[in-house]
Amino acid sequence: MREQPTERPPVGLGRVLRLFVPYRSRLLTVLVLVMGGSLLALIPPFLLRELLDVALPQRRTGLLTVLAAGMLAVVVAGTSLSVLQTYMSAVLGQRVMDDLRNAVYAHLQRMSLAFFTVSRTGELQSRIANDIGAMQATVTGTATSVVSSTTTVVSSLVALLLLSWKLTIISVLTVPVFVWISRRVGSERRELTLKRQQLVGVMSSMIEETLSVSGFLLGRTMGRTRTLENEFAGRSAELSDLSIRSSMAGRWRQSVISIIMAAMPIAIYWTAGYVGSEGGHSVSIGTLIAFTTLQQGLFGPSISLLQTGVAVQSSLALFGRVFEYLDMPVEVAEPAKPVPLGKISGHLRFEQVSFSYATSDPVLEGIDIDIPPGGHLAVVGATGAGKTTLGYLVPRLYDVSGGRITIDGVDIRDLGFSTLASAVGVVSQEIHLFHTTIADNLRFAKPGATDEELVEAAKAAQIHHMIAGLPDGYETLVGERGYRFSGGEKQRLAIARTILRNPPILVLDEATSALDTQTENAIQKALDALSAGRTTITIAHRLSTIRAADQIIVLDSGRIVERGTHEALIDRRGRYAKLAAAGPGIV
Repeated sequence: MREQPTERPPVGLGRVLRLFVPYRSRLLTVLVLVMGGSLLALIPPFLLRELLDVALPQRRTGLLTVLAAGMLAVVVAGTSLSVLQTYMSAVLGQRVMDDLRNAVYAHLQRMSLAFFTVSRTGELQSRIANDIGAMQATVTGTATSVVSSTTTVVSSLVALLLLSWKLTIISVLTVPVFVWISRRVGSERRELTLKRQQLVGVMSSMIEETLSVSGFLLGRTMGRTRTLENEFAGRSAELSDLSIRSSMAGRWRQSVISIIMAAMPIAIYWTAGYVGSEGGHSVSIGTLIAFTTLQQGLFGPSISLLQTGVAVQSSLALFGRVFEYLDMPVEVAEPAKPVPLGKISGHLRFEQVSFSYATSDPVLEGIDIDIPPGGHLAVVGATGAGKTTLGYLVPRLYDVSGGRITIDGVDIRDLGFSTLASAVGVVSQEIHLFHTTIADNLRFAKPGATDEELVEAAKAAQIHHMIAGLPDGYETLVGERGYRFSGGEKQRLAIARTILRNPPILVLDEATSALDTQTENAIQKALDALSAGRTTITIAHRLSTIRAADQIIVLDSGRIVERGTHEALIDRRGRYAKLAAAGPGIV
């Protein structure tokens, strides 16, 4: 299914320029170097005029030597300034792009889980990598090109007027034609650039989804390999077509500019010769050559300015895609002044908590729960009752829509993210392992953990024996998303990772759902030992995991319809008793 372009107001150039504010002193240095180089470029034509009109005809060898040395010195100085300016421009551009990449990544890290459930990973990657990468050349060269070209155009115009004001008027008559053509080309390329980058995002998403382990397995087992190949080939062909159209946009119109530029020196030669033959004021050979040389200094930078405008218009489309992410409101914001917590006892309370997604009916309503320090709450209910959402509210993967959740009497929205993460550990039914070693995956929870701590956590999660039996032990690569291991092994690695973090509050979202009965029993013992003295919320999948809970709540359509101990709820013969009677699996 193809994604539709998102309509949004165009990005103003002022917002782009604000990216340079932190580096204004570096930018000013670059601009000074550019202006210096541009002014130096004006000197050789005047030296050339003196050489042709004075030094050579009058055979003044001393003056000839001085003029030749001056021309060489100008070339050396101009080249040196150009190299230095190029280096500083590249550094400046990279710093700005680095800031922009980091800003987008950091902003996305502050989004709620809801954002990622509706976003395609490939599209996120494309905007951070491809779009920002495509803007780099424009950001690096725009400021220097504008200053260089403007300085050269203005100074060249002044120099041309000094040489011959009549010939200068003839030269500038063509500039409006250049401007009109470039504006038309810029508008056309901006539209094509936006379409191209949108398609690149779609293709990145397709690659990420279909060439991952799970995507490959699904495509192969469903017999859709050929279909995927054809779909990718179609989008690749469309991308090639857009790239060709973008490259060729306005080429015929711009060729008119090239023809005019090539014809202008001819027109100047003809005008000078015609005026001289009619008895008018003749122009010296040196002046004529200096004028046509400076004329290119007028036309070349003028075209460069217009081309820069075209490039800026194209890049503004890319900036719009990137700023679209930066402009998204942060749904789960860290408090400006986080409340510090001392030693956490783990007293967890839900006070009239409600939650709903932006465009949906309430998922949870009127949730009141009081879990004392070290208490164990089990949450059961049918699929879609809101069990997992309730668990995700505790670590603020979502924010409550109403009411509040407190830890030791402090609203979790008043806690810093690092404080809350150290207080609440989550073992989810969705296990994610990075494509690195087992040790690195475990240390993601505690970067400074010793090898002994890794072993102790793995033993508690009943996974150490398996790891020790691998040829590389804890240095074994887990493979993409941990596909080298079974579901139960990945689940135990995730449990070991949480054990290593040692949080005072645990949220176990069907943490033993992928385990066989024998392994589940061993893991449950480890979890029971881990839960001792800790506040625990267990999102129940199997009856055996919740029998010993201090209290059990039954959710139905986001509301608590029953609560009590296992025995009390069985005796009540209500919703819980019916779920229990259905078998050991409670969904």
